[in-house]
Amino acid sequence: MGLAVARALARAGRDVIVVEREAAIGTATSSRNSGVIHAGIYYPPGSLKARLCVRGKALLEAYCMERGIRHARCGKIIVATRDAQTAALRHLQATAVANGVSDLRWLSSRDVFELEPLVRCVAALESPSTGIVDVHELVGALSTDFEASGGQVVLKTRFEHAVPITGGFALRLSDPSVVRLTCRELVNAAGLDASATAEQILVPGSLAIPRTRFARGHYYALGGAPPFRRLVYPMPEGGGLGIHATLDAAGRMRFGPDVEWVDSVDYRFGSDRAEAFATAIERYYPALDRARLTPDYTGIRPKIYGPNDPPSDFRIDGPERHGVAGLVNLFGIESPGLTACLAIGEEVAGLLEGDATR
Repeated sequence: MGLAVARALARAGRDVIVVEREAAIGTATSSRNSGVIHAGIYYPPGSLKARLCVRGKALLEAYCMERGIRHARCGKIIVATRDAQTAALRHLQATAVANGVSDLRWLSSRDVFELEPLVRCVAALESPSTGIVDVHELVGALSTDFEASGGQVVLKTRFEHAVPITGGFALRLSDPSVVRLTCRELVNAAGLDASATAEQILVPGSLAIPRTRFARGHYYALGGAPPFRRLVYPMPEGGGLGIHATLDAAGRMRFGPDVEWVDSVDYRFGSDRAEAFATAIERYYPALDRARLTPDYTGIRPKIYGPNDPPSDFRIDGPERHGVAGLVNLFGIESPGLTACLAIGEEVAGLLEGDATR
C-alpha cells in the first residue's frame, strides 16, 4: 500500500523517497494476505473502506490488464450455513447495493449446488466480480513504475524521528550514509508500525494517534485439486471475514485466515490449529478430507480497534485533520487495503495537492 502511495506521488511530479526497514519491499502485510480483489460488500456505506474499495477495484483491475499482472474474476459466494444467518446475509446484500455493488445475486441452496456441488448452505450471495491477484507481481509492477517515475527506495533503513523545520521536516534515519534527510511532505504508511512511527513525528500539538492492535491470521493449504471454482466465504465474524476458501493465481486453494489477537508482530505459525480450521470449514464443506490440510503461512492485520469493538474505518489523516502542513498519517489499513491501494494513493495525493494550493 505504501508503494502505491509513493507511485501516485511520483507520477504527480514529486521527488519521492521510500524509507523501508526490511531488505525488500512488500514483505510484510502486503505479501501475507489472501490476494483477493474485493467488490465492496462488507463496509458501511459512506466509509473510506467502502468508497476506496469500490474505486480501488476498478483501478486495480485496469492496472493489472495494462501491466500484464496475473489476476482473475473468479467470483465469490458468501454462504449462510443455518437459517439464523439469512437476515445478516440480506443485510450484507443491502450494504453492498448501497456501496454501488450492483451485480450480486441471491442464491438458494439449490442454486449453490448447481454452481458448487460440494458447498452446503441454506442460502448464499454470489459476487461474480470478486477476483484474485498475484500480489508479488503487483508489488513488482508498482516498484518498477515508481522507480521509472524517478522514485527511490532506501532499503534496510529505519525511520527514527522527524521534526518540523521551515517548509517541511527534518528526518533522522538509521542508515549512517543517509542519517539526515529533509522533505517538504511526509507520508506515514508504515502499516503495522504506523502508530509507533507517528509517535516519532515530533510536532507541536496532538496527532490523535490511535493504538494499533495486531490480529494474526493463519492459513492452511489444501493439497490436490481445488474442490471449488469460486472463492467461498462464511458469514463474517469478530475481527475478520471468517475462515474462507481462496484460490491463488496458480490455481492452488488455501483456507484462512482466522483471528488471533497478539501483542507483537510475530509470524510464527504457533500451535497446531488444524482441528479448529477443519471444524469451521466443514460447516460449508462437509466433504473436507482433513488429511489434505497443511500449515501454510501467517499474516498480521493492523487494526485500530480491539477484539470486543466494532470494526473501524481506515484513518487517512491529512493536514485538515491534525493541522500539520505536508503530513499524512495512514492508520488501520487492513482489508480491503490491497484492493484499495491505488485509490488510497489517489486519496493521499489529493490531500497533499489540496494542502499545497491553500
